[in-house]
Amino acid sequence: MDTRTNGQHELVLTVAAAVVCTCVAQYLTARATDSELSSEAVCWIILPFLFKLKAKPGIYVPPLGDVTPTSKRTPSLRLWGPAISIAALSFCKTEFSLVVCWFPLATPLLFKVREYLQARSGAAKYALVKGTISSHSPVNTLWGSLLAASVAVYALAAWDLKAAAIAVIPFVALVGLFVSFNHLLGERGSLDNLESVVKPLSLRVAGLLLTFQFADIWAFGFPSVDAVSTAFLGLAKALSWYFCFQATSYTPETWRIVTTIATFGLTATRNPFTEPSDIQALANVAASLLALAQAIYMLPKNTKQRALLWIFTLVPLMPYMANMLAIRAAESAAQQLTSQHPGQHPVAQLMEKAKADFDSMLSRQSKTYEEAVGEYKRRYQVDPPPGFRGWYDFAVKNESPLIDDFDTIYQSVSPFWNLSGQEVLDVMNSAYNTPYSELWQCTFHGETAKTECRHPYRSFDRHFTFLLDKVLGDLAGSLPDIKFVVNHLDEPRVVFPSNADSTDTRFDLFEMSQKPAWKELTGPCSSSSSKPNGTAAQNIETFGLPFVTSASSSLDICSNPSYANTYGLFTSPVSLRLLTGRVPVLSTGAPSTMSDILYPSAAYIESGFIYDPTRDIPWEQKSNNLYWAGSTTGGYASPASEHWKSFHRQRFVSLAQNLNYHQPHSYLRTLSNGVITRVTSHFLNSRLFSVFFTRFQFCSGSSCRAQRAFFRTKSYADKDEALQSRLVFDLDGNGISGRYYKLLASNCAVLKQTLLREWHDDRLVPWVHYFPVSMGMEEVPELVMYLTSTEEGREKAREVAERGREWWGRALRERDMGVYLYRLLLEVGRLQDGKRGRGVPRVVGSR
Repeated sequence: MDTRTNGQHELVLTVAAAVVCTCVAQYLTARATDSELSSEAVCWIILPFLFKLKAKPGIYVPPLGDVTPTSKRTPSLRLWGPAISIAALSFCKTEFSLVVCWFPLATPLLFKVREYLQARSGAAKYALVKGTISSHSPVNTLWGSLLAASVAVYALAAWDLKAAAIAVIPFVALVGLFVSFNHLLGERGSLDNLESVVKPLSLRVAGLLLTFQFADIWAFGFPSVDAVSTAFLGLAKALSWYFCFQATSYTPETWRIVTTIATFGLTATRNPFTEPSDIQALANVAASLLALAQAIYMLPKNTKQRALLWIFTLVPLMPYMANMLAIRAAESAAQQLTSQHPGQHPVAQLMEKAKADFDSMLSRQSKTYEEAVGEYKRRYQVDPPPGFRGWYDFAVKNESPLIDDFDTIYQSVSPFWNLSGQEVLDVMNSAYNTPYSELWQCTFHGETAKTECRHPYRSFDRHFTFLLDKVLGDLAGSLPDIKFVVNHLDEPRVVFPSNADSTDTRFDLFEMSQKPAWKELTGPCSSSSSKPNGTAAQNIETFGLPFVTSASSSLDICSNPSYANTYGLFTSPVSLRLLTGRVPVLSTGAPSTMSDILYPSAAYIESGFIYDPTRDIPWEQKSNNLYWAGSTTGGYASPASEHWKSFHRQRFVSLAQNLNYHQPHSYLRTLSNGVITRVTSHFLNSRLFSVFFTRFQFCSGSSCRAQRAFFRTKSYADKDEALQSRLVFDLDGNGISGRYYKLLASNCAVLKQTLLREWHDDRLVPWVHYFPVSMGMEEVPELVMYLTSTEEGREKAREVAERGREWWGRALRERDMGVYLYRLLLEVGRLQDGKRGRGVPRVVGSR
């Protein structure tokens, strides 16, 4: 074998090694999100030793394509430019996660740089010599490079314009890096000279990176870095740099081949099993193949072995084909189950039973005032409050579909009956005057139907007075003056001490923000008041999947100790100031063991959460997937802790983005004998989920950064983007979700996960108006698969969307909030009546 053949063989092996090491490094980077700075430092510490260990090969010198090596020493100052660029890139990747989306554009930019240098110097070393380079290959023209780069940019950025704008800054540093390398190394063509540059450059880069690392530790604490994985990642990066340096010595294309190899590594290693759309997955494959073609055709045309490099097409193609086959198999299996067993899926049976129970509830509502009074006495064993006749007339006038089912009000108010009216007023006043209680003291003036509220230092009452004035504005003269205190915080406030005297008016205020609160919130579990009402659909077979068969049992935290580490309020609440005692505080939502008096959230009528039908589209035009986008509310992520992975929002996004690679999912399948059974699989059809975090908040600096690196993010989402999908998800944040009614009002089917009781619990029925989701969410993959990938499931999803929309227009209007608040104020007014002693007189002769 002659020198030229040896050189060609060496060249192909070098490029192949560069491709392999770059792919491995990128693959490991995606799984070691906290190791960027430390692994990059390891890389540049190792790199000089690789040059020393490597015996100097015979260099293939293409005809007219290279230059005689020179031993001229590189000025020290010229090395600081690329060193600072490399360190800055690593820092940006650590802090902002997305800095790679513009990377592919470096290839056409370097193409123009090369043309500029060629025109400026006229030297043969920059010439595209026919017979040396495949200069006429379409992918290696300027326009071909731009096309390939555009596909890759789309694949990497996915039109996240805000994140892409941020990524311009590190991209400028990246271009400067390669231009600097072109000046430093592009003219040399010798590994001897590469070694002379790499060693001092490595010292500078490693020093800068270690400085950044120490500064990072000082600011955010020690990151959770695995030393072994960091070392392997650093070695993979070092080998990638090493073989890329070699590749620039073997071809007159210099640094353009490095950018194409890096683009291939970035796009080819993207996991198609996590991509939210077919277009996105296919774009990654197309971008990687175009980058590989560019790299291959940059090699000298007479390099016979270069065709062997096409084997790397398997890197993106095999996972993509495996993903597509898995999706088709899952869809086929889901459709087979519903076709062989129509109406037997647990979702279909739960919907049928829930619809029958809902229709029965509506049919038994009182038709006259006398019937309403009788039903009130039968349910609660007490007389209705004074003014009940006026409330009934108001409810009928406003066409309220519910007259009798206001158990939420009874359950909220009745625990305070053992306090006299004056004691209730005294407790409220004392709670308001307690420092840092975060309570508003309000008065509803019956004569004008206007509400006034005050706070020790706040001026914005979060639209509470706006809510009451808007929904009760035409009730002037119908109610007495009523005082109450309202919770300013998102989180609920009141817990009754276990076994405490029901007539005790003492209370304590505990600061529980950013502290585990499960023990305190489950203190009342021995109380009968925490026991759930209602019965589960026990005759419906769920095959071991945790479909919600009883809403009240699902909400009961006493009977679900597994909730302790799965919900942000229990693990690390953002702002929990717990009142332990019988303090009648109005809050928008509360878990089963807390005793806040529930009222409708003003968020439901705020402009940002109002449904706009002009932004909605018909069901047939919506994307057949599940959508959610939001921020990391729900719990505070403390420094040096990964507790955030157990918070409810983070668990949902992690599931939907398929980030827990080793977590098995459960599905229902039909066996060969026709029997339905549950099977487990690591497969999740990511095409059915469009789920992103758009903002990271309520977290320490290190925890925010760790979450940015862990999750796929979308820096901006239009508030009405959810209306483009058939299925929409809604779940708690720090408190209730204000977007819930907007989603119910739309042409979408709502999947709802919550542990908070709200005022509407008497009127919104799971499996009729929305699909309930368990706190563990193990049933979500099967639920979404059924609702999107089977004909029966799609029809069921449409039914729920239509019923939810119709019921929102009948039972969740502003006037329905007014009916609820009117009745609530009657009960609170009776509660604080100064003439009332302890207890409420029982109805004579009641059962």
